Amino acid sequence: MAAPTDLDFMRRALVLAQAAAKAGEAPVGCVIVDPATNAIVAEGANRPIGAHDPTAHAEIVAMRAAAEALGNYRLTGLSLYVTLEPCAMCAGAISHARIGRVVWGADDAKGGGVAHGPRFFEQPTCHWRPEVQGGVLAAEAAALLKTFFQARRTKGTASMRER
Repeated sequence: MAAPTDLDFMRRALVLAQAAAKAGEAPVGCVIVDPATNAIVAEGANRPIGAHDPTAHAEIVAMRAAAEALGNYRLTGLSLYVTLEPCAMCAGAISHARIGRVVWGADDAKGGGVAHGPRFFEQPTCHWRPEVQGGVLAAEAAALLKTFFQARRTKGTASMRER
């Protein structure tokens, strides 16, 4: 049996993103992997609405679970797969956790913090810079987000008409 690939881990993150969407959260999923064993250490999906926590992005949820599972706040050398480019908050947490590699699906031109916006890992004040790669299953991740937000806008427009 072949070792799992970036595509396999991103597919798992997409499943988590779909679960977030079903819960009414923005569809973003995250998987943290130990590249030495190809084992999934932790998973997370967006939960800010359900958790009443503005920091409960998929990456933060997964990093908290990984830190708990490993008994260490340093996640040195692990790989993080997320369906949407991390925001500046998540990029900061990734840096503090010492994640070794970040792989994302869809770019986020408006709210991204890695390839867009502040480009957090390129700042001179960034003390830890992971390897980064965007665009893995980007079309699938972007389609999931687009469908989710179109449905919300349509629903919001419909409820406005009912008033």
